Amino acid sequence: MAVLVTGGAGYIGSHMVLALIDAGHDDVIVIDDLSTGFDWALPPEVTLVVGDVSDQTLVADVIRRHGIDALAHFAARIVVPDSVADPLGYYLANTVKTRALIETAVKEGVKHVIFSSTAAVYGEPKVVPVPEDLVASPINPYGRSKLMSEWMIADAAEAHGFNYVILRYFNVAGADPRGRSGQSTPNATHLIKVATQAALGQRRHLEVFGTDYPTPDGSCLRDYIQVSDLAEAHRLALEHLRGGGESLTLNCGYGRGYSVLEVIEVVKRVSGVDFAVKLSPRRAGDPARIVAKADRIRERLGWRPQNDDLQGIVTQALAWEEALTRRNRT
Repeated sequence: MAVLVTGGAGYIGSHMVLALIDAGHDDVIVIDDLSTGFDWALPPEVTLVVGDVSDQTLVADVIRRHGIDALAHFAARIVVPDSVADPLGYYLANTVKTRALIETAVKEGVKHVIFSSTAAVYGEPKVVPVPEDLVASPINPYGRSKLMSEWMIADAAEAHGFNYVILRYFNVAGADPRGRSGQSTPNATHLIKVATQAALGQRRHLEVFGTDYPTPDGSCLRDYIQVSDLAEAHRLALEHLRGGGESLTLNCGYGRGYSVLEVIEVVKRVSGVDFAVKLSPRRAGDPARIVAKADRIRERLGWRPQNDDLQGIVTQALAWEEALTRRNRT
């Protein structure tokens, strides 16, 4: 049986595809509208269907033609400040389209669903590290749009008999250690990508939003998870589901936080560039600190991260940004 990866030409989705191919899967199908993804990010043996995940006729045809039994759903919009400015756009992209996709999957008999969710569902947690059983209380439309999708998937699974794993990402960073993929969207807002761009002179400065948070140095505190480790979590989730495992909701993080200012110092040290940093007021929708309680994913999926090192993550991101610059020049 085959795996359908939505948004598989994007940052995290392409790493999931690589993890599957590396593990010997020759049955990987990608649907991506290429709005933020790139066809060159996919190995040549992977089938790419360019289209929208809410196109139910298209998705149903793909499922039937390729014998899809498992769905890994990455396609989404993910920028918190943008969700505050455009909540209806986020509810459309992340909730309405997910509903259409899950409805099609149910009608076509897909048995396993892996959903790309987010730590933003926790909002401003009063318990840190954050356990999965903490009551979700998102503080921005992005987090709410993802939580609604979690509810839909859980309710549909109960009604229609498929199993699922919901993975709540903390801050994803880094690149494929073999240099095959990385964060490639030109206007991405991920801190480590933006900082490496500043180090390479592609930005005039790096902007820090908020230095008055209740954290040790006043800047936001986050748990950074390397993207290939995250992809491996998805691969293990697929094995778990195909093996008859129960439905799960799991945090994806390392259980350790770094502040924005700490990350900047690591990027400066790794790159050897003392780039300009501008201190600005807080952005709407940003929690002060959020770090994963990450023991459940290790226990339930046997996940063992291989890239839990901030300096290594920054080194990967910097190398990818340099490679991407060379690609864009040709």
